[in-house]
Amino acid sequence: MVETPKGTICMAPNVYWVGVKHHNRRLFDGLIPLPHGTSYNAYLVVGSDKTALIDTVNPGFAEDLLGRIAEHMDPAKLDYVIMNHAEPDHADAGRYVLDVAKNAKLVTSAKGKDAAIMYFGIDSERIIVVDESSKLELGGKTLKFIDAPWLHWPETIFTYLEEDKILFPCDFFGSHVAYGQFYADELGEGVSLDLAKLYFAEIMMPFRKPGQTAVEKVKKLGVKMIAPSHGVIWNDPKIILDAYTDWTGEKMKKKVLIPYVSMWGSTEKMVNALAGSLINKGIEVQLFDLTNADIGHVAKELIDSPVVVVGTPTVLNGMHPVAAYAAMLVKQLRSPTKYAALLTSHGWSGGAVKAVQDLLGGTKIEILGVVDVKGPPKEAEFEKIKELADKIEEKLSAL
Repeated sequence: MVETPKGTICMAPNVYWVGVKHHNRRLFDGLIPLPHGTSYNAYLVVGSDKTALIDTVNPGFAEDLLGRIAEHMDPAKLDYVIMNHAEPDHADAGRYVLDVAKNAKLVTSAKGKDAAIMYFGIDSERIIVVDESSKLELGGKTLKFIDAPWLHWPETIFTYLEEDKILFPCDFFGSHVAYGQFYADELGEGVSLDLAKLYFAEIMMPFRKPGQTAVEKVKKLGVKMIAPSHGVIWNDPKIILDAYTDWTGEKMKKKVLIPYVSMWGSTEKMVNALAGSLINKGIEVQLFDLTNADIGHVAKELIDSPVVVVGTPTVLNGMHPVAAYAAMLVKQLRSPTKYAALLTSHGWSGGAVKAVQDLLGGTKIEILGVVDVKGPPKEAEFEKIKELADKIEEKLSAL
């Protein structure tokens, strides 16, 4: 790695990171917590004849981007702006770059062209449409393109720099982090993978099938570096490729995820009893008290947990709202969950059981059992919990 005085990095000869690190951003899409901020990675490729900017940055950072480009060349002389994905955190600044680089063309997919016109008002005459048969020759630097629809919008493509074997896959293989480190090995393999898994759960988990297709395409390229548009750059691609092979392929662990809420202790007693029984059987348990848990970390455990047990009291004839949100995630993120169960308690009226059944309706998840108690759990309920643990063990053993 070669670091320039103003903070861009040289990833390969005449290939530069020129993006922005947004250290104090704390929420994405009005939904996803960003405890470590995020980055908007953009890349400049300088050939002997032409130049290309791959992806841009979030609204409000166009001047930062142009300033970074100016460290290596006059932005007005850019030839191409490649839009892998039309979401504004990667594409919004493209229009400002095109205003400066009067002769530059926007390069994107056919659906990307429609999005560029609709979202950013780009003149159609300035747009070049590419597909997997297309190449851009920059002079000693050749860019080719990989169709990657639904990762995670329908217009997405990847860009591949053939000579340096660098893949630019926009959101795919990304992570939300704005630390000072640029490369995965600088941050540490374990930390980088954990952040990538969290990102996959929140963004890519619903798109596992197109993700599998993309992973196989990438493996055939023999890439030496993967440079996504959020988070760290993977200078050992095998690490993230192996992980994505497991995550998109629904490789399950012998694990049970238990998100729960307890108001007066009854639900918590049942949850702890089940967790204890499962642990005694050698089964990994991930337990989350939803009153203080980061919901992103709950989502992360959905990637490889075949069993989810929701614990909730009844509140006004339904689930506790916080537990309802966790149960909704299972369906909304299309998690690979195979089995579910419910531990619930009520005082004067039930209703949580039907609420969970309604929430999970339309999925292929098999309900293994329900333990519903009025008031504190007693011996009969604890016996049912032991039976539920036995059933869960049986299902996990058969996977």
